Amino acid sequence: MVRARWLSVAGIAVLGAPFASHAAGTAAGTNIQSTAQVSYTLGSSTVVTASSNTSTLRVAERLDAVLTLATATVQTSPGALAEELIFTLTNTGNGIETFNLTALSAGVVGDDFDPTLASPAIYFDTDDSGDFSGSDLAYNPGVNDPTLNADQSVRLIVVNDIPGTVVNGNRGRSQLSAAAATGTGTQGASFGLTGDGGVEAVAGTTGGDAVLFGEYLVADVQLTAVKSQSILDLFGGARPLPGATITYQIVVTPSGTGTAANAGFTDPIPANTTYVTGSLQLNGAALTDTAGDDAGTFGSAPAEVRVNLGDLSGASGPQTIRFAVTIN
Repeated sequence: MVRARWLSVAGIAVLGAPFASHAAGTAAGTNIQSTAQVSYTLGSSTVVTASSNTSTLRVAERLDAVLTLATATVQTSPGALAEELIFTLTNTGNGIETFNLTALSAGVVGDDFDPTLASPAIYFDTDDSGDFSGSDLAYNPGVNDPTLNADQSVRLIVVNDIPGTVVNGNRGRSQLSAAAATGTGTQGASFGLTGDGGVEAVAGTTGGDAVLFGEYLVADVQLTAVKSQSILDLFGGARPLPGATITYQIVVTPSGTGTAANAGFTDPIPANTTYVTGSLQLNGAALTDTAGDDAGTFGSAPAEVRVNLGDLSGASGPQTIRFAVTIN
């Protein structure tokens, strides 16, 4: 199990989860020293060793950062409030660095609508829950900018509201930027002796900043149910006589781009009829009447059949349920 480490953010304790090592090598400020030696013989047996002066240099700070997303696309609905995107910021440089954070939702290229940033819009995942909750600490620029050791990471939450005018299938993007406070620029750009411990600071492969967008997908889903019946009476006909068997078929069809979570089907047994034990089926497969051993259940109080259909999306296709009753 990976243990979380405490991250100091301008004097406020914020729980962050460290990544595997990705830092840019030797820590900034480390001294690299080298001393050469030369040995020679005087006469027949005297060995003399001489040492050079010691060459010393201090490793410069390389400024780099990476942002990742827990889920690149989050399903949402028209008018939804406080919809979250979960980012992780990792300091992939080799020194202790503070990062300035910025969220942007208006004008991000490639989407169908602009989500509306909440106020405040950026939070630290203070309780390390992996989602937005009331105990999460709001980011306040210039006050609690995250300061990360090399390889250290912190989970960040960007919160948006979704306009009520969006329609099924629309996509909206929201962007998070994290910039090294020491400086950002083209690869190799120097910011003088402003690095960790007073060493030279140099923009690394990311230029000292990271930019990443997440996406909201308006994912409407509808379930429709169509019920039909067939009758078989005691004389081989199709008349609704006492003792006749009615077989009901219900086809549940999901449509849209979203997912209907934990879909459940319930159908009361009609008055003046009796459920035929063991007649319940889902997609042609027999279900038992006992609760808990499969997706189907027959309950006697009240008298009804129940089927757990699970998570349904358009890709699930139609779900066909059958059961039978006899006319009393």
